Amino acid sequence: MRVTGPGIRKAAAVVLTVGLSAALAACGSEDSGGGDHAGHKGAPKLSVSGAYVSQPPMDDMAAGYLAVRNAGGGADELTSVTTPLASEVTLHTTKGNRMKQVSSLDVPADGRLELTSGGDHLMLTNLTHRPKVGEKVSFTLHFATSDPIEIKVPVEPTTYRPKD
Repeated sequence: MRVTGPGIRKAAAVVLTVGLSAALAACGSEDSGGGDHAGHKGAPKLSVSGAYVSQPPMDDMAAGYLAVRNAGGGADELTSVTTPLASEVTLHTTKGNRMKQVSSLDVPADGRLELTSGGDHLMLTNLTHRPKVGEKVSFTLHFATSDPIEIKVPVEPTTYRPKD
């Protein structure tokens, strides 16, 4: 049986893009000139900190928060998050008092993406169970150019606010 269609083509394009990105990164690391190539801004270097899920007041929905630090010279985008806790995780941005679902969130070069209570955040819907304080939840963060990042996220009380 031969499988074709837009999904396969898209997957092939993603694999090709990731492979080319890796090849370009390898070439860049061999540069002995000490500077970036013309037009090459560098690759993103991502790390995640401060992640937590608020214990949900409802059985079917929760919110997640975290910070993605980019120590690299190239920007990236958080495109999706997956977790065994929820059948769907959506990305939301908040402007003023209006929340809006978005397809991605920017991770600026040499900057941070902050997902905070009252600001940009993750919405977890169709939960498999209502998580309890102290439980650890697995998240996989997916990016436009960087490899996925897997993290364990603690469940905190609804009133929890991280210290700066």
